[in-house]
Amino acid sequence: MKKLTPFSVTVYILLVLLSVSVLIPVLNLLAKSFSDPLQVQALGGLDILPKGFSLINYQVLFSNPLIVRSIFNTIFLTVAGTALNLLLTAMAAYVLSRTYFPGKRVVLVLLIIIMVFEPGLIPEYLLVKDLGLLNTYLSLIFYKAINVYYLFILIRFFQDVPDSILEAARMDGAGHFKIFTQIMLPLSKPGLATLGLFYAVYHWNEYFRATIYITDPNKWPLQVVLRQFVVQKDNASLLGTQNVLSYDQVASLDFSSLQAGMIILSMVPILILYPLILKFYAKGAFEGGVKD
Repeated sequence: MKKLTPFSVTVYILLVLLSVSVLIPVLNLLAKSFSDPLQVQALGGLDILPKGFSLINYQVLFSNPLIVRSIFNTIFLTVAGTALNLLLTAMAAYVLSRTYFPGKRVVLVLLIIIMVFEPGLIPEYLLVKDLGLLNTYLSLIFYKAINVYYLFILIRFFQDVPDSILEAARMDGAGHFKIFTQIMLPLSKPGLATLGLFYAVYHWNEYFRATIYITDPNKWPLQVVLRQFVVQKDNASLLGTQNVLSYDQVASLDFSSLQAGMIILSMVPILILYPLILKFYAKGAFEGGVKD
């Protein structure tokens, strides 16, 4: 058993305090969203248990067509965008790490320049407009289809694959496509899973460019709707025109609880991904591979 030192104990205590400071606000929002609207005002900022129990806030949220539609829009953008990101990033990483072509060094230098100096929003908007991508999901999916920083991370993963494995594959007649799909990708699962999580979080939380490029409310992702309800406090649209509640129930609603429920809806799906991805962090990149 590893002996605990004063330094390690201090680090553990600080990590626990930091985790609690992050967790309590989330649990407080969760408690507020499940509290009875008539008792929610009794909740303090540090309370993590609901006062009473009621599902009326989520009943209101899920009966709003705009919210339900935005959830599916965000799921589509996240899945499609992440899949495209991983495919293009992996293909580019393989070419830049395991093949040689004239001007390769120039390409790497240009990628570094792109990573440091990004184009402004106005040229980007004009390009999207000229391509006819305004008010389409492609304007959000194609943006940063390859993140240069993540690309260099994956290049490092691919460079760590032993040359002996690739040489053996070539002797067996494997070409670039077979090496890429059956050797490089399986041996780089930890890197792909990590980058997939990063890309998914980015797409799930995207709202800035969606507010610029997407003008049709039916195509809004969840974060745009969240901004409308929580930041702009558009409570009229939040209730919508649905008739799921009586007049007395509507009058007794607490809008801060509705906003808390909306925040929870935007957080929970992406948080579920973390336990699924964490198992890849501890695995070696070459589990099951041959040794030199």
